[in-house]
Amino acid sequence: MEKKITKDMTFGKVLKEYPQTVETFFKYGMHCFGCHLAVDETIEQGALAHGVDVDQLINDLNQKVSEESSEEKKKDEPK
Repeated sequence: MEKKITKDMTFGKVLKEYPQTVETFFKYGMHCFGCHLAVDETIEQGALAHGVDVDQLINDLNQKVSEESSEEKKKDEPK
């Protein structure tokens, strides 16, 4: 699986590029997207503040993005 999301990316960048990751953040109890700090905060900083295993979070985020990419490719394939 290609890693598209890294722990040094900001929440703002991840949510802009991969809006489908919102439910993964929610799964980890990270509901603070309205917080003005979240836009510029890195995924690692947010994970540490919430007591979340950053490596597992990054894995799950990338899994979500990978699943969505696979589904999109299938839609585009000729039948």
